[in-house]
Amino acid sequence: MANLDETLVMLKELTDANGIAANERQPREVMKKYIEPFADSVETDGLGSLIAKKEGQAGGPKIMVAGHLDEIGFMISQVDDKGFLKFQTVGGWWSQVMLAQRVTITTRSGKEVIGVIGSKPPHILSPEARNKPVDIKDMFIDIGASSREEVKEWGITPGDMVTPYFEFNVMNNEKLLLAKAWDNRIGCAIAIDVLKGLKGQEHPNVVYGVGAVQEEVGLRGAKTAAALIQPDIGFAVDVGVAGDTPGVTAQESNSKMGHGPQILLFDASMVSHRGLRELVVDTAEENSIPYQFETIAGGGTDAGSIHLTANGVPSLAIGVATRYIHSHAGILHRDDYENAVKLIIEVIKKLDKDTVARITYE
Repeated sequence: MANLDETLVMLKELTDANGIAANERQPREVMKKYIEPFADSVETDGLGSLIAKKEGQAGGPKIMVAGHLDEIGFMISQVDDKGFLKFQTVGGWWSQVMLAQRVTITTRSGKEVIGVIGSKPPHILSPEARNKPVDIKDMFIDIGASSREEVKEWGITPGDMVTPYFEFNVMNNEKLLLAKAWDNRIGCAIAIDVLKGLKGQEHPNVVYGVGAVQEEVGLRGAKTAAALIQPDIGFAVDVGVAGDTPGVTAQESNSKMGHGPQILLFDASMVSHRGLRELVVDTAEENSIPYQFETIAGGGTDAGSIHLTANGVPSLAIGVATRYIHSHAGILHRDDYENAVKLIIEVIKKLDKDTVARITYE
């Protein structure tokens, strides 16, 4: 692997950490390590979301910038008498990207055990069955154990977290980064770098960089974190679909890696706030930051929870176009990540009391 600069080391540590919904300790510790030097305070809410506060102007508008800590994965549900593990999906999985993939089971003591997702071999299936995708309920995890007792000896029990086994890599085109869990450790990295970029700069507000928990199971952690913060403006930073691979039509996705952060107009959890969206677009234009619009009919982001906090919070989701999301490995473009950070910082500098009041009612 190429020599990693400071940013790449952070991205590697964030994505290599294992953390499904309700098991986010590893990525939270990495995020805390990197965001603490740029924050006035760091706390966690009752569900485990990390909240780092950076005061520009005391009493100024509260701006929430939230990535989510959890990745999609699985949870052990049963162990059979021959030592094979049955599992439950945690987050949205498509069965065709799962078979024969390696996984990591993390035990209560923190020990990591490698396994592989298995199913019946095609050679013994009927021709009809062979032509159909294997159902997730017919899959299992093989860790090389020979009995239920052996699995227990190894410290594995139902409820244990299972995550994709995959290592961060810089690709031949060094701008392209390959890793598991871009959804959504890239959002956590953006929150870190926004606070870092505001170090020593004046801004007319109080910024909260958040690593929310349990996004993949229903935008849950952002709800409790926003209840604690009571923000005036909310940004969710997440991955979005990259529509630049073979077979994707322009109608399905227009986004391309390297063409700037995505400004999400609409998804299943929220219609973007017009006043805030227009401020972000104007700011991008003024600073020559590339951007692209995106709509996603299915799925949502933490902005879906943030905007419904208390009596309503103008919110916007900003995405980084990523290939192969919700699989073992995704690819994104470093420039999109850096431009997302730049854009959010420039918008934050404008969000004083008057601007927040003006856009709130647009």
